[in-house]
Amino acid sequence: MRTWNATVVVRARPERVLETLTDPSACTRWSGVEFEVEDLDEPLLRTGSRARVTGRLVGRRVAFDLEIQRADPRRLMLCATGPVELHANYALRPAPQGCIVEASVSMRPRVAPLGVPSAGATAVLLSTGGLRHALGRLAHEAERCADCEPAVA
Repeated sequence: MRTWNATVVVRARPERVLETLTDPSACTRWSGVEFEVEDLDEPLLRTGSRARVTGRLVGRRVAFDLEIQRADPRRLMLCATGPVELHANYALRPAPQGCIVEASVSMRPRVAPLGVPSAGATAVLLSTGGLRHALGRLAHEAERCADCEPAVA
């Protein structure tokens, strides 16, 4: 299993960052990969949520079964199983300037149609800074929405 790591400082509270991480419509804006979330019965992903995620990878339509293992203001952990198995861990730490997000994504190819090509494409995306760029977009999205929040007295 290969793992990629990246860190970003977000000028927003951890709760706001968690909302950005777990809102499917926000996720499509910051993730860098076009996808649709299906079979989700609630507006935000929560601990125990399960959904189907579909999109395009290596020019072909792929589907992943998504399971949220933990979602709270300190951490988001998820597993997505499809042509590859992805484990993502976003640790959220309060900081004077907002929140520090430390992300780790691990990937393992699966014995499945498109498993090896999907693993190669995913590895290239992550190895060329895909996670770092996604965290930058996450920060922008969370900060943009944080500007709309009323100031805390």
